Amino acid sequence: MKLLLLIEKIYVDGFKNIGNVIIQNYFKAFAWLSFILFVVVLYAFAYRVATDFAF
Repeated sequence: MKLLLLIEKIYVDGFKNIGNVIIQNYFKAFAWLSFILFVVVLYAFAYRVATDFAF
């Protein structure tokens, strides 16, 4: 739980002092897209490991 709170604090602090609303929303969307793509990569890797894919 402490890890999630730390990640939330880093996320909120990262976007606190960005002035322009458009830039702030762009960076938030980019952060979420990057996180989603990272989760997809982790899923693909776990799937390949679980099905004994020959690297």
